[in-house]
Amino acid sequence: MLMQTHEARLSALRKQLAKDGLDGFVIPISDEHMSEYVGAYAQRLEWLTGFGGSAGTAVVLADKAAIFVDGRYTLQVRDQVDGALWSYESVPQTSVAAWLAEHAPEGAKIGYDAWLHAKGWADGVAQALDARGGVLSPVVANPVDTVWQDQPAPSLAPAVPHADEHAGKSAHEKRAEVAEWLAARGLDAAVVSALDSVAWLLNIRGADVDRTPVALSFVIAHADGTADLFIAPEKVTPELTAHLGNAVRVQPREAFVPALEALKGRKVAVDPERAVAAIFHALERAGAKIVAVTDPVVLPKAIKNPVEQAGHRAAQARDGAAIARFLRWVEVEAPKGSVTELAAADRLQAFRAETGLLRDLSFDTISGAGPNGAVVHYRVSEETSRTLERNSVYLVDSGGQYLDGTTDITRTVWVGPDAPPPEVKDRFTRVLKGHIALARAVFPKGTAGSQLDSFARQFLWAAGLDYAHGTGHGVGSFLAVHEGPQRIAKAAGGQAGTGQELMPGMILSNEPGYYKTGEYGIRIENLVLVERREIAGAEGEFCGFETLTFAPIARDLVDVSLLSSEELGWLNAYHAQVRSVLAPQLAGAELAWLEAACASL
Repeated sequence: MLMQTHEARLSALRKQLAKDGLDGFVIPISDEHMSEYVGAYAQRLEWLTGFGGSAGTAVVLADKAAIFVDGRYTLQVRDQVDGALWSYESVPQTSVAAWLAEHAPEGAKIGYDAWLHAKGWADGVAQALDARGGVLSPVVANPVDTVWQDQPAPSLAPAVPHADEHAGKSAHEKRAEVAEWLAARGLDAAVVSALDSVAWLLNIRGADVDRTPVALSFVIAHADGTADLFIAPEKVTPELTAHLGNAVRVQPREAFVPALEALKGRKVAVDPERAVAAIFHALERAGAKIVAVTDPVVLPKAIKNPVEQAGHRAAQARDGAAIARFLRWVEVEAPKGSVTELAAADRLQAFRAETGLLRDLSFDTISGAGPNGAVVHYRVSEETSRTLERNSVYLVDSGGQYLDGTTDITRTVWVGPDAPPPEVKDRFTRVLKGHIALARAVFPKGTAGSQLDSFARQFLWAAGLDYAHGTGHGVGSFLAVHEGPQRIAKAAGGQAGTGQELMPGMILSNEPGYYKTGEYGIRIENLVLVERREIAGAEGEFCGFETLTFAPIARDLVDVSLLSSEELGWLNAYHAQVRSVLAPQLAGAELAWLEAACASL
């Protein structure tokens, strides 16, 4: 009989740990590729605890258990995870290492799956346990997998070529650039284990992870321009074989570890942020010379070439029209009092699907009515779906996957018929002012995302307010909706990407927000492209942002008295652009709505 309750699952895991001679075990949301979003087979944390977010870790000891999440999931974890079974721990205020240092028994043997954790994480936890006479021990078989009776199998969906007309550069050219990178550093090979890096390098896509078009696989790229692709044979089609050509040797996934062990004496580049500890262990056993360095694909992937930039603009224009149609639908239907969060999310997906070019959503739509909008990464379900009540705030954060681009947009609207209250308008306008400040930012070459973060927060800070998430993340080209290395966020805690220079061709989100727990959430998100700015008399190179996303911003939520003339000018100019981009795609009542929604304030 299958274990239906999370209490039964936790009990079964504890029994398995005792059988395996372990005093505890660590369960992350991760896969063998350190992915943010993982396939169903790797959703171990959700199966065990009920937590459905995209970032979190749990620790199970014989007599206590804890779940660790960051500020995005403070509310969600309490809704989904039983506080009688798990203690809620906030990151970065604490960490798995710190918690184990305090709670693990003296001399404890704590297990971990080396295929699911970074080496740096493992080293840190091992050090913390060592202070208590304990050890961190890699397991041969993941004990969660042992007790998860109906665990799905990894996807065997075919990997498919991604055409050069969308990629803008052939896989041969990309491999040659990696080979040059290796040669310049005196390296023999690079391990490419992040799924979006593999996809970008070889111009392949897949359907193995919901919302991210990647194929489960690893690559070892060599200094001679060849590469080895490790992938399940069932996923390889004649079209894929022809696309890859003779310079890419296709091998089963089981051959990956032996191939790593065959690199004895070679100088091998491995990314400590993107490669799991097991890869380092295999290379160390083999006697390879490991050079810890960022995956050579990461930066070229982030800097979109002209074809990718043009594709993004086309995708954004198409997506914006679907968003406009949806916003009109909400304005008409929601005040009737029968639209639910789930129904709204389904209707939005239908509008995108009507383009005929939607391949998938880029993430599960965040459709948050009233208090659910205050849950930053809320995921609507049958159990949580609320009706969009009259005279309330509705937040919708969504995106689409198209062959020519990946979209991500958030709009916040007021569901009438009455006018929104002054507090809501004040908070919305402060968020808008921050959004505009970042959109208008001009900055010198070499500026990092952390240096721009306060541009978006300053007007909230002035009122004693803030938000517990980053302001901007990178976005891929028909790839991951969250893509590094660039991001715009506070630099506290040495968060990855905050020190990365923002370079022309990078795409990021601009998404300040405000969340009043138990009442409403506000976020305004567009995607922007870093571009060079020519400034007369400039002493050095400067950059700014081109806004890529076009959809109306709720005019009835704007307190015009709080906007400067420059900010009002930006908003009116933005809406003029929205009208110009979207009007040719709309007609009739939808076009009339757009005209009104984009009227000058």
